[in-house]
Amino acid sequence: MPTEVSLRLAGQDDLPAVAELYLAVRRAAVPLMPPGVHPDDDVRRWVGSWDLSTRDVWLAESGTDGDPALVGFATLTPTWLESLYVAGSAQRQGIGSALLELAKAQRPDGFALWVFESNVAARAFYARHGLVELERTDGLANEERRPDVRMAWPGTDPLAFYRAMIDEVDLTLGDALARRVALTRVVQDHKREVSAVADPARDATRERDIVARVAELAPELGEERVGRIMHAVISESIDAARERS
Repeated sequence: MPTEVSLRLAGQDDLPAVAELYLAVRRAAVPLMPPGVHPDDDVRRWVGSWDLSTRDVWLAESGTDGDPALVGFATLTPTWLESLYVAGSAQRQGIGSALLELAKAQRPDGFALWVFESNVAARAFYARHGLVELERTDGLANEERRPDVRMAWPGTDPLAFYRAMIDEVDLTLGDALARRVALTRVVQDHKREVSAVADPARDATRERDIVARVAELAPELGEERVGRIMHAVISESIDAARERS
């Protein structure tokens, strides 16, 4: 990083300049990043409303004449690197690397971030600095509706970091299984009411469709493995529903 560039925490008065840099970098990054979906004034109000008691905004400023220029910033929550932007004129000078290393120092237990799949330059930058790609999405959950990638720096104890993430997933699976068995019980009860059959037959065609849909969401598992998993889920859900009937 150039010696004339310094890093400091932002105050509320700095946020208007942060908003302008954010807008300029986003515009210049098209098509690696999709265009923003909000009017500029809405973005300015959004950035200006950031609560600096719940996130840290670190500024990179250039110049030593008493009137430094903002050339980059990074935004950190306790577990996420929400943003890292460097002005076009200041890129490839080590400023982004300095901000990222600062984030690592501030969050030694690790952090995650989202990057658009199309932003291959940013993904390569993060990979060079030791971040790993954890998952990809179709983008339906982000405002731009563009595929994105979740990356993470696993901190000073990677095994603990990854295990904590697995624990989160396991809790989500547990919640999904509880909902699955509850809905299965309702369906089985309804089948008995309309058919007067004590033990309604399973719908093999529907189960194949379920496996195909789930396999699309988990391509690394493949349809055969997903089939075995879903067969167990459906069978155990039906057995649990029978016990409650």
